[in-house]
Amino acid sequence: MTRRELEAELTALSKAEKAEVVERLAQEISNNWPGIEKTAGVAGGAASIVRTRIPVWILENYRRLGTEAKILANYPGLRAADLVHAWAYADAHRQEIDEAIRENEAA
Repeated sequence: MTRRELEAELTALSKAEKAEVVERLAQEISNNWPGIEKTAGVAGGAASIVRTRIPVWILENYRRLGTEAKILANYPGLRAADLVHAWAYADAHRQEIDEAIRENEAA
């Protein structure tokens, strides 16, 4: 399908259908974070650093308690770029990360 054909199809949708399309696109876009993945069965499905099982919420919690240098020392498999990705994700998903930290502190 060409872009013009897609635009014609979208124009023909009702407002409710357009809203549904926008919502689905937003979900798809928001789930594509470089260096971050969510995999069912890995770290409880939490957002984690690619090629590791380290959840972003753990890194964010450590960031609040210390420095990036300490985090990298404690997780030798991590790179500085991994932390950049983690901080971007944590900043954009503050409620999700804060909730995960609270849940794990209470456990």
